[in-house]
Amino acid sequence: MPALIDHGTTRDGLIQLRRRWRPESDAKGAVLLLHGIGEHSGRYEHVGDHLAAAGFEVVGIDHRGYGQSGGRRAYLDSWSQFLDDVEDQLAEVHSFGLPTVMLGHSMGGLIAASYCLDERPLPDLLVLSGPALGVEVDGKLKMLKKLGPMIRKVSPGFEIADDMDATMFASDIAVGEKFMDDPLRTDFATISIGLELFGAIEFTQERLGSLTVPTMCVHGRNDKLVPVWASEPLEALGAHRIVYDGLGHEVFNEPVGLDILDEVIAWITTQL
Repeated sequence: MPALIDHGTTRDGLIQLRRRWRPESDAKGAVLLLHGIGEHSGRYEHVGDHLAAAGFEVVGIDHRGYGQSGGRRAYLDSWSQFLDDVEDQLAEVHSFGLPTVMLGHSMGGLIAASYCLDERPLPDLLVLSGPALGVEVDGKLKMLKKLGPMIRKVSPGFEIADDMDATMFASDIAVGEKFMDDPLRTDFATISIGLELFGAIEFTQERLGSLTVPTMCVHGRNDKLVPVWASEPLEALGAHRIVYDGLGHEVFNEPVGLDILDEVIAWITTQL
């Protein structure tokens, strides 16, 4: 069933779109779903519906500056704004009185991981999909890190077009083609959110050893956006990490995506 849609207000006054998928019978748990950069929660209809069919209440938000939520497109003053939004939504999910899972993909995985290391109220379980815990620092990124702070002082909203193409999302190119044509896709980042993202990666890498939430990570070995090595430290910390040969960045959008989601559901169920 399609998600029910409503809108909340962030603590600093932005309208935030929320999707909710509900099971037909009593729920055994709740999931807060966090999408990645450039996208929106509407790309997770199949994920939310499948989780609901398995007995979970699911809430997905469009992050500020993305999808149909308010805020300047692809912009942040501070990474803590994302974390504040997540904290407030997690409080609402906790109000269901159910064991709670935070599920984050890509940038959403970085948001989820950094949130769990930031001395805030925690979920019971954490699931990460291709989490942006590290990046390949090429010449372009080196230049961005060097000149970015100076550009930000003068023009924090300076826009950097992404260089993605349809081959970068999944082994099935149709996934990327559909996303590239999505009218709600944001095809750039601002200098401000870029630098905040780099800072969040460094913050998370430095503190990852103190992660206490039981964690599962799924990652495509052929991921062209987040290198598969970026999630390796999770395995060293005892997380249940699965790397899928032949799959790309969006494992839940692969032809076997729902099978992978069933593996996630099985792990969650054993942890509850």
